[in-house]
Amino acid sequence: MACPFLSGSVITYPYLWRWQHAAGRDNAEKDRPVCLAIAVSDPAQDLTHLVLLAISGTPPTSEQTALEIPMLELRRAGLSTLKRGWITVSEYNYDMAERSFHVDPNQAPRGAFGPGFMNRIRAAIRPLFLAAEGRIDRTL
Repeated sequence: MACPFLSGSVITYPYLWRWQHAAGRDNAEKDRPVCLAIAVSDPAQDLTHLVLLAISGTPPTSEQTALEIPMLELRRAGLSTLKRGWITVSEYNYDMAERSFHVDPNQAPRGAFGPGFMNRIRAAIRPLFLAAEGRIDRTL
């Protein structure tokens, strides 16, 4: 089964925050909107690797780095009920679509961010990958 979502899609997911993970928790408190920032297909293993970023209507804490989501992008993403929104780029959940206990493949995406904003998001998370930081593995 291939991942039914495209990069940039905004879906519902039980995002596990870094502070929750550090406290030894395995489960998130609630489902929340997340952005599927990167979806990489591995045809040899028939898997799709996912990088999921949390979206919140609450400003980031001093320990977090986040991009404020422009109003147009909030509407594109199906998040127009938020007065303001932020996408956290200092941490991410890693999951595999085909093996996930958390991704509901039958859900319809709320919407999707446009290509220009996705380029900003990917540029902001690039340092995480280069430094191998911020990953919360949800495949275990």
